[in-house]
Amino acid sequence: MATRIITDSSVDFPEELLTELNVSVVPLNLLFGDEEYKAGVDLDTPTFYQKLKKSKELPKSSAPSPQDFLTKFQEASPEDDILVIALSGALSSTYDNAVLAKRMFHEEHPNRKIEVINSKTASSGLGIIVYHAAEMARDGESFDSIVEQAYEYTEDTLTMFLLDTLENVIKGGRLDRVRGTIASALNIKLLMKASDDDGSLEVLDKIRGNKRAVRQFIQKIGDYGHNLEDKVIAVAHSNCEDKAKALIEQIQERYPFKQVILSTMGPLIGTYAGEGGLLVAFKKH
Repeated sequence: MATRIITDSSVDFPEELLTELNVSVVPLNLLFGDEEYKAGVDLDTPTFYQKLKKSKELPKSSAPSPQDFLTKFQEASPEDDILVIALSGALSSTYDNAVLAKRMFHEEHPNRKIEVINSKTASSGLGIIVYHAAEMARDGESFDSIVEQAYEYTEDTLTMFLLDTLENVIKGGRLDRVRGTIASALNIKLLMKASDDDGSLEVLDKIRGNKRAVRQFIQKIGDYGHNLEDKVIAVAHSNCEDKAKALIEQIQERYPFKQVILSTMGPLIGTYAGEGGLLVAFKKH
């Protein structure tokens, strides 16, 4: 018996790591005007950022259908138990559709073990949870142990991000246009996180100036994190790799994380973050 780990394309994590650990990814849908894409399938990340620069309006995203998840379930070996770790239910109907797919699957396979978890996060926060579960699956841990650990990680993973520009959150209706324009003129940076209760987005701080914002971002890691020498930290960037690498250097100078994983934000989070955004995720305790 093996455990098949399935997630969705809101996960921002190196593709080679997910492939190596045999993680299946169900793509979200992305609409640029009249053009529809499946993120990560027929629209890669570099092309997404090129199109985002040229587009006057933000692209719209939609959740995978229950049938998209059901297809992945059916592709798994009949001997596999299935664990789905999905994007925050507060941000998308992806989790709900995966639950519907589970019910559909159980009509045909009532005895198969399948669990669907609302990660209450996205991007590299989702990646941290998926990565840990997939490592356990690779090492032959029991399905029940993997599920228990995935729920523990869901409750204890911090996902925090720093926006360099407010343009996209204003366009996307996440910030009032007038207040947003004033904040942009004053070089205000937003420090945000996934909320502990349901994974919706909340503002931690509003900071004036790039250097002060990055210092505060790094300080918050220490405020939230404990026993970091045992932890993996995932860093994601929205088309600003050099900036992300500079952030990693500062993090490593200050904190003893055992591993740092760098990735690029995909379409879901990259759309709202805009260019220059930075994100970190790690298990707090």
